Amino acid sequence: MRKSRFSETQIVGIIRESEAGANTKELCRKHGVRPNTFYKWKAKYGGLEVSDVAKLRGLEDENRRLKRIVADLTLNIDALKIIAALGQPRGPRARRGRRSARIPQIPSSWTTEPN
Repeated sequence: MRKSRFSETQIVGIIRESEAGANTKELCRKHGVRPNTFYKWKAKYGGLEVSDVAKLRGLEDENRRLKRIVADLTLNIDALKIIAALGQPRGPRARRGRRSARIPQIPSSWTTEPN
């Protein structure tokens, strides 16, 4: 995502100017911002103080970190489920108990030794 030209404290300042009674069109022209950007900022930061914005940024960072952790753990769980499913024989010929694996004998017709 592209970084904004304005810091969050500047954005809150621009919104405060609007709340003080400045004309929105002229305010946007003064700061070089499109009106739709201003209204997005107002929806996100309207009614917040500068300290609240810092808390919001901290919460967003923590939420992003926690989502990444959950995604990693979900991938690990899925991988373990796949491994567990491959490791357990299923079907009518599934072995029960502890038996050593029998090595099948290769038929003599498969060998390449000269007769």
